[in-house]
Amino acid sequence: MADSDVDATIPEPLMEGEGLLSTLDIILVSIIAAVLIYWIMFRKKVEEIPEFKKLTTPAPTTQEKSLIEKMKKTGRNIVVFYGSQTGTAEEFSNRLAKDAQRYGIKGMVADPEEYDMSELSRLTEIDNSIAIFCMATYGEGDPTDNAQEFNEWLQEGATDLEGVNFTVFALGNKTYEHFNAMGKYVDKRLEELGATRIFDLGMGDDDANLEEDFVSWKEQFWPAVCEHFGVEATGEESSIRQYELEVHTDINMDKIFTGEISRLKSFETQRSPFDTKNPFLAPVTVNRKLNKGGSRHLMHLELDITGSKIRYEAGDHVAVYPTNDAAIVNQIGHILDVDLETIISLNNLDEESNKKHPFPCPTTYRTALMHYLDITSPPRTNVMYELAQYASDPPEQEHMRKMASSSPEGKGLYQSWVLESHRNILAVLQDLPSLRPPIDHLCELMPRLHPRYYSIASSSKVHPNSIHICAVVVEYQTNTKRINKGVATNWLKNKLVTDNGHKSTVPMYIRKSQFRLPFKSGSPVIMIGPGTGIAPFMGFLQEQAWFREQGREVGETVLYYGCRHKNEDFLYQEELEQFQKAGVLTQANVAFSRDQEQKVYVQNLLKKNKEHLWKLIDTENAHIYICGDARNMARDVQNTFYDMAEELGGMMHSQAVQYIKKLMAKGRYSQDVWS
Repeated sequence: MADSDVDATIPEPLMEGEGLLSTLDIILVSIIAAVLIYWIMFRKKVEEIPEFKKLTTPAPTTQEKSLIEKMKKTGRNIVVFYGSQTGTAEEFSNRLAKDAQRYGIKGMVADPEEYDMSELSRLTEIDNSIAIFCMATYGEGDPTDNAQEFNEWLQEGATDLEGVNFTVFALGNKTYEHFNAMGKYVDKRLEELGATRIFDLGMGDDDANLEEDFVSWKEQFWPAVCEHFGVEATGEESSIRQYELEVHTDINMDKIFTGEISRLKSFETQRSPFDTKNPFLAPVTVNRKLNKGGSRHLMHLELDITGSKIRYEAGDHVAVYPTNDAAIVNQIGHILDVDLETIISLNNLDEESNKKHPFPCPTTYRTALMHYLDITSPPRTNVMYELAQYASDPPEQEHMRKMASSSPEGKGLYQSWVLESHRNILAVLQDLPSLRPPIDHLCELMPRLHPRYYSIASSSKVHPNSIHICAVVVEYQTNTKRINKGVATNWLKNKLVTDNGHKSTVPMYIRKSQFRLPFKSGSPVIMIGPGTGIAPFMGFLQEQAWFREQGREVGETVLYYGCRHKNEDFLYQEELEQFQKAGVLTQANVAFSRDQEQKVYVQNLLKKNKEHLWKLIDTENAHIYICGDARNMARDVQNTFYDMAEELGGMMHSQAVQYIKKLMAKGRYSQDVWS
């Protein structure tokens, strides 16, 4: 407030011809003046504090944007929403929006978290409009992080959507109990609300060939769109670029992204809350090898979260942002004969798009390939198709185009040459010597490098300032005799704590889970987790021990753990023995699969102890927890419980299946599994 404004609020001094102010008046005037002066000075100080200013003047939320007005303004009639956790659904959405151009239709990609989804009913205001939903399912049938609000709106706030055209492509994995649950729900719920399904629900299975499922679905979807709206393909099959290259020769180096996931922030300037868009750079305080022998490397890491205000619970997941192997990046640069230090921006040709760049720009090719792009996964068919034009040798170009086709021969070739051979983009470039694409187009086509999730191996009640990770380093030989390495685990392996105290940092955030100990600590607990599936149970056991120290009743706690050899990879053996000695771990049943001629797994030990287990489950309300491989172990364990219910519970198979499903619904049968 200006001084002149202040003066206007204070009673003016005695004017000529007026009587003198009373003592009370003078005191009153003095008090008002003092209060106002103090208020002015305090406000001035407050405005000098950026954090306070930020809190008192919140920025407008992204949901204040109008989806429909934007579509009208930019001439769009197709909107593709995505629910994505690892980036695949978002990638598919971009491909659908790009495909629309081949039919003379304008499409846009939208994150449901960024828009007011109640506007969906207004889509009828736009001619020939369609809402496409690419919806991934996370964990046990849950929506992805960015689709949670949309899911809640569908459940509670959505109203009449009559006249809205829609279709859904679901992404999931058949090894999970709730296969494609989110996509199925969106498809069913939109129909219930009166929307018109113009094409059948697509079902993508990542356990088989998700890429093939998507391509097959969209190749039937677009003809259905053409028929529905009476439009025809333009016949334009050439590459459609989404981004334009800009090379920077004179730019402030402070404005160049160099890989810091926290967007040009240093360790000292980090601010909570920390999430997928603002991860915390956690120092690594411990990195030790867990196994005593064998060819594999299993490791235990501890991340320091002191002062971050990060809160987690035993059973939650920690997401870490890895960096690619510099050797792969250097080889790509060498093959394409480019200076990786060139500073560039890839600018979206669609000026109205929310996504101005495919990754943080301006940056260097090296940074993009190291920090932002997934260069180790097998390239998808659309990438092979787009790159084929740069193969100067006709047979090689034909080879690439065939793999990108939907013919049975093409699908088989892609399956064998790309997927089964685990060829990444470097291997493709090495094995097709005439293929030399411009590096900027290659960077445009590569998907983003996304975080990897690990089950937290600690309890915040015991370790409030650190998060523990248990992981196996991925390294294997392909059938082309190449050595492929897991991006995140090999990167974490090299996060060493040096003798001089220097600590490497890991960009991370917490992903909440429903994998929780029983609300009543006295309930029995059955934990099944071979290999690194032991991770969340280390947190559970720490928590059970803490409960005992607090004088709380702790129920019977039983562990079924498996590894290959007792003397090689018995993870956390000493800690588990200590828990057992202290009475926290009632029973530890360990299957050493390769220490004898006949392999023994956790499900074999479950069968051996079936009477005791059934008593805990059926009469004492035990909670069952399973962590590890979804494709084999979790399925075999579930079948073992079916057999138990049939044999000891006197049920038919269908009744046994329903019995286990009821346990799941009650939160008494929980899985934290991966494939």
